[in-house]
Amino acid sequence: MSRKCSDELPAEEGMEVDCTPEDLSRCSYEERCVELGEVKDMRLEAEAVVSDVLFAVTDMQVSHSLTSGLDVAYINVETREGKRYCLELTEAGLRVVGHVFDQVDEELSSQYHETVYSLLDSLSPGYREAFGNALLQRLERLKQNGQ
Repeated sequence: MSRKCSDELPAEEGMEVDCTPEDLSRCSYEERCVELGEVKDMRLEAEAVVSDVLFAVTDMQVSHSLTSGLDVAYINVETREGKRYCLELTEAGLRVVGHVFDQVDEELSSQYHETVYSLLDSLSPGYREAFGNALLQRLERLKQNGQ
């Protein structure tokens, strides 16, 4: 049995080891997750979500008030229409959990969306327009660079 870039058990327990503890410091967290098939840190995923679509909303940030962890993170978003939402990010996807920043409404039951694009598309016509405009501008740049 072997393991990849994991520090769960010491090598002296008779296990074949593909990397030493020193290698762990050179292996990024995400590389270890991919190699081990572990769950990613949702806080990191939330930061990636925010940076991916911030251009198409008025405001978006990972919540600093609600506790995030390996399995859940919360994102505050204000749409171009001025509506505010608190989003929950889990392995199941994203869903609206509140209509105020940093607040989870336990009685609110909303469907999960596989992607932030799908969720924002359902909430904000302004997002849809901004996303479409950004796509058109990118296509225009590609067309200009190709001629």
